[in-house]
Amino acid sequence: MEQPSRAPYSLAGKTAVVTGGASGIGLAICRAFVRQGAAVHLLDRNERDAAAVAEQLAANGGRARAHACDVGNGDSVRAAFAEVFAQGPLDILVNNAGVAHVGNLATTGEEDFDRVMAVNVRGVYLCARAAIEHMRQHRGGVILNMGSVAGMAGLSDRFAYSTSKGAVLAMTMSIARDYVADGIRCNAISPARVHTPFVDGFLAKNYPGREAEMLEKLAATQPIGRMGQPEEVANLAVYLCSDEASFLTGVNYPIDGGFVNLHG
Repeated sequence: MEQPSRAPYSLAGKTAVVTGGASGIGLAICRAFVRQGAAVHLLDRNERDAAAVAEQLAANGGRARAHACDVGNGDSVRAAFAEVFAQGPLDILVNNAGVAHVGNLATTGEEDFDRVMAVNVRGVYLCARAAIEHMRQHRGGVILNMGSVAGMAGLSDRFAYSTSKGAVLAMTMSIARDYVADGIRCNAISPARVHTPFVDGFLAKNYPGREAEMLEKLAATQPIGRMGQPEEVANLAVYLCSDEASFLTGVNYPIDGGFVNLHG
């Protein structure tokens, strides 16, 4: 007898944590997950914005809760995950929180390097470590890490950022290998440039009066001729965290408009 059909890429009955969920790609992932039926816990340093997003999602019929969390701080991460676990099992962790920095090796100061590594690398480590034993006890789960084309090809004047994202990809493969027998899948998404409010703020700060010109220049670095949209990354995240992707682990997925493979 055939099994009854269900909606594709459904996350109904699943609970997800999304770090950096109050803005940009993280916000798009939260919205997409809720649309697919998941209950979402937003972890973000900006508690006010996270609470506003959770309230908005709930007002539209979703299940969402905000948690103040500095992902680079072990005590903060443990406290946030304790709140999550008190609500029930965790099925999905999306390590999305991240910060950027402009500079090459010579112009990247120690404080800037440490700040990027604390969020982009230590944050992934702490959150994945907080979730992994819980997932093992419940015999399965999905960890999705946000990488970048910077971690694959390197970007000019992005020394610290590229270094951190290379580490994220290495952690992804290590987690996938170590916990595949426990039913835990771990993959990564590596976007090229995505048009988020962060990009607009960066251009306004560093190129006042030249925002449109620089936006066009950044868009042209993708062979497809434009930046990605947060929703496009979120759609890939939905697939990778759904049961339709149950045969996929230990893989990095560029979503880059041809940046890695079509240049040169």
